[in-house]
Amino acid sequence: MGPHPAVAAIRLAVRRVLHDILTDHRRDPEAATTAAARAAAAPGEARERLRCALAPSPLVFVACSGGADSMALASALAFEAPKLGIRAGGITVDHGLQPGSDLRADEVVLRLREIGLSPVESIAVTVGRDGGPEAAARDARYAALDAAAERHGATAVLLGHTRDDQAETVLLGLARGSGIRSLSGMAAVSGAGGRYRRPFLHLDRQTARKACMAQSLSVWDDPHNADPAYTRSRLRHEGLPALEKALGKGVVEALARTAQLSRDDADALDAWASQAENSVRDATGLLECAKLYALPPAVRRRILRRAAIEAGAPAGSLFARHIEEVDRLITGWRGQGAINLPGKVVAQRQGGRLVIRQG
Repeated sequence: MGPHPAVAAIRLAVRRVLHDILTDHRRDPEAATTAAARAAAAPGEARERLRCALAPSPLVFVACSGGADSMALASALAFEAPKLGIRAGGITVDHGLQPGSDLRADEVVLRLREIGLSPVESIAVTVGRDGGPEAAARDARYAALDAAAERHGATAVLLGHTRDDQAETVLLGLARGSGIRSLSGMAAVSGAGGRYRRPFLHLDRQTARKACMAQSLSVWDDPHNADPAYTRSRLRHEGLPALEKALGKGVVEALARTAQLSRDDADALDAWASQAENSVRDATGLLECAKLYALPPAVRRRILRRAAIEAGAPAGSLFARHIEEVDRLITGWRGQGAINLPGKVVAQRQGGRLVIRQG
């Protein structure tokens, strides 16, 4: 008798991603050598790090909070990786936002070791305030995961985001009015060199939970996930159920499809903007307003956003309204003055050229 259907589904998803990772690893042997060098250069434990990094198989980590999604992912990784000759480890991040979070992290480490993952590490981080609590926690978490991957010479880090998480991300982007890139949600592969992989974007949250129950895996339900103080929590427990009540079942699946379609469109427009950018600059590198005006708005605004970021505007603080104001210097020119952008960047029109620079 085979495994429970939910267990089979998560294992298949992980197996496919591991095959991709293994193919990439074999295709790019230089990456493995670089990872080995980075691991050997880390202070302390250098000999052991070098031994692991020079092993003939890649190291893949799972980022695990102890919740159902990431525990299901960890169990599938522990099952599938040895069959492909891949080393599998785990990382849990202690955000320090709840009493006893350090003890919880220790419990997760123990569970990951029990299912056969090695190395396993718990990392404590300090969460700042920039961008709100959710964004600050996310930034601290990814910084810790990046550092751990570099330290161990890991090829990839698996993340347990599900189709439900994708639907929530699309709705949050829609509410912010952030444009098609925001509606594209989370990518299946992201990060430097494709470090982060999300095998579960086509699986729902219940499949992961059922897989944990079928395997008798203990899971931890983060109280923050049910705290109405957090936007995503309100969306999960109030917003999406209300949409499904009004529109019927299938909203989550439809939003996930929207994410993929939006990502395909956004990628195509980004590529178009990259190709068009050189053609709208003069010999000195300044943007020519007349040539920009001739481009479709979606392409033109991508060029403007990229120019603002290159001038020093922080990408996370550069919103659609900023780019719209700069765009009016081209499409609605009435002699208006300079536009102030985040990062003390100024955009102004001078002699038919658009100048974007530090003020």
